[in-house]
Amino acid sequence: SGGQQQRVAIARALAAENPLLLLDEPFAALDALTRERLQEDVRRMAAQAGRTTVFVTHSAEEAVFLGSRIVVLTKSPGTVALDLPITLPRGDVDPEELRGSPEFGELRAEVAHAVKSAAAA
Repeated sequence: SGGQQQRVAIARALAAENPLLLLDEPFAALDALTRERLQEDVRRMAAQAGRTTVFVTHSAEEAVFLGSRIVVLTKSPGTVALDLPITLPRGDVDPEELRGSPEFGELRAEVAHAVKSAAAA
């Protein structure tokens, strides 16, 4: 399945010795349930690996769930519209509790607003 292939690809990337991991829309073609599960896997694995990960996404929810810092760029010439540190708990947190928390909802709304504003600029 697509989800299993994505897991293998991400595991290979994490196994490499590189100090930086770049992921560009890796879950774009997946169904919602598989996407959510892989987000949880990546969040856990990235925290364990302790390396810098740059994750490109157009999803405010995905950015807030996975990010420790979110940068929203405008269209050309690509200036920074938002640079937001994310201070949500990173440890052993139930993913559903995190996604359902008021803090998560507020951050998701702030990022979604910045993305819409940046796209219109």
